[in-house]
Amino acid sequence: MAYFDFSRFRCGVLIGSALLLSACAGFSGSNLKPGQSVVADVIESMGMPAMRWKDADGREQLAYPRGPAATQTFMVFMAPSGRLERIEKVLDSEHFALIQGGKSDMAGVLRLLGPVTPGNDVYFKARDERVWSWLFCDSWNREAYFDVLFDGTTGIARATQRRPNYMGWDGIAPACGH
Repeated sequence: MAYFDFSRFRCGVLIGSALLLSACAGFSGSNLKPGQSVVADVIESMGMPAMRWKDADGREQLAYPRGPAATQTFMVFMAPSGRLERIEKVLDSEHFALIQGGKSDMAGVLRLLGPVTPGNDVYFKARDERVWSWLFCDSWNREAYFDVLFDGTTGIARATQRRPNYMGWDGIAPACGH
């Protein structure tokens, strides 16, 4: 007669939980220490960045979009010394408000919000307009999209908009889960 070994099951659950927690720490970089961690630590923890910018003064910015199903992008800011300054979540109202119709360009929006996930970059020929969309968690804890509409010729933002993600099974925007 077979029996169930609870000690092995408990051990498996503990190991699985530890792996899950360590994966979550790397997801947001919460295990990294400002003033101590260096670029190699960031890459070891969070992986290769989707985009990277170097400034003339030696500062560096790394973009970590966590899509297509996740609702956040993390920007990692490194000091000229090569040490971590800070990590910011950028898909929020404060960052969206920095994008100005008629003034913001594609390069600036990329540096502010990071790249869009495949399929969220659409060109509309009839309007000569490119639309970039980011999935984010709104203030009601529901999934929504933030769209930036660019003039197809100049690459300057025409407008921005927010819209719910009606992809839930019931036609209601799914909850973000946090």
